[in-house]
Parts: sequence; structure tokens; C-alpha cells
Amino acid sequence: MTEDNVFPQDTTSIAPSVLVTIAQLATRSVEGVLELASPPRSMNRLIRQTTGAGVELTLQDEGIAASLYMIVDGTKNVRTVSEAVQNEVARAFHDSVGMDVVSINVFVEDVKF
Repeated sequence: MTEDNVFPQDTTSIAPSVLVTIAQLATRSVEGVLELASPPRSMNRLIRQTTGAGVELTLQDEGIAASLYMIVDGTKNVRTVSEAVQNEVARAFHDSVGMDVVSINVFVEDVKF
């Protein structure tokens, strides 16, 4: 469909689980990420809109706020891996669904050698 065939009343809805999957795949694609970790249990988690293995997302008017929990290869620079994850997840959200990112917080829960 071209833009000429899009009407103002047309909508596109993206399931929150799709956004979680995008974040998971983007995180796992970064060299140095060994696996996603379970987010810590807290009362704060009860107010989150969308969660999945290693991912908590809050959908805001301005865009997506993501918290990512991961285990990193101990032979890699943790800061470099974390920054690469932030960049890759932001790119994935923008390229895949055209959504802006408000924040991407990375929590390294463990390192393995």
C-alpha cells in the first residue's frame, strides 16, 4: 500500500509482546551479551505495562522506556557492551516500528567467564 492509499482513520496497532521481542532480539544480537536475566522482583514491576524475559517496557506518550537485564561475557568490557545494547535496541525500535525511545536502562545482573 502506498501513502496515497492511507486514510486518516486508518490505524496500526502493535502488540506489546512484539516490542518485547524486538528488545530481546536486539539485546541478544550484541557481542558480549550471553543471555537475558530475570528482572528483580519489586513493587515497581507491578506498574510496568509490558514485561518479558529480561525486558521491562513502559509505553509513554513520548515513546518507549526500556529496562534490560542481562548477563555479560566477563572477558568483554561491560560498559562497551552496555552502550552497544542501548544503541542496538534504540535502532531496532526505530527501524522496526518507527517508535521513539525515551530511555534504555541496562542492568548487568552478572558476568560469566
